[in-house]
Amino acid sequence: MITREALQFLDDLVANNNTNWMHANKKRYENYKKDYHLFIASLLAEMKPLDQSLEPLEVKNCTFRINRDIRFSKDKSPYKTNMGVWLAQNKFRKNSPGYYVHFEKGNSFIAGGVWCPEPEELKKIRKEIAFFYEDLDAIVNDKNFKKEFHALTRDENTTLKKAPKDFEPNHPAIEFLKLKSFTASEKIDDTLFTDKNFSKIVAQKLIALKPLNDFLNRALETEE
Repeated sequence: MITREALQFLDDLVANNNTNWMHANKKRYENYKKDYHLFIASLLAEMKPLDQSLEPLEVKNCTFRINRDIRFSKDKSPYKTNMGVWLAQNKFRKNSPGYYVHFEKGNSFIAGGVWCPEPEELKKIRKEIAFFYEDLDAIVNDKNFKKEFHALTRDENTTLKKAPKDFEPNHPAIEFLKLKSFTASEKIDDTLFTDKNFSKIVAQKLIALKPLNDFLNRALETEE
């Protein structure tokens, strides 16, 4: 679980997103960061026995900086007002498959997979799908996956309208091959984050993504 003090800090940051306020509340931020790290540690403790590929992860591998990259953004607010945790199956690969937990008031969710892989990585994933699409079809139709995540995420930003280059429009896996990201997500209630059993509850949900992550990892580790 995350403490109510940590969530209150984020609430107050929403209303005071500036460096002066942050400097004046440095002690609160330090306490928030400690709670954030303990929260991650509790998730790792639940997830590692369920997915041994996470064993090398430490808390520092799963955090996000609170500072926003505002170089190319019209919104110049300096700080993130959400909390994110990323558990990667391979901490050394930039776009490793993994599990994500996101707290944002009114928009909290859990997710996993690979988001917007680089062109060479995307090529590998599509090649794996083209040859072994039955495997992916079985994964997304598994009862545990469907219960928690329903389907892979599809939207106009992550799905091609036509068949990708080098693939026939009538390929049996064409709807998978059109994807540019391979993720699934589920919204969760904000109040769940303060439940003492949060990590255990969410770990049981997230582990439904392991077969998808394993499939994507297999694709990315295949030599051309």
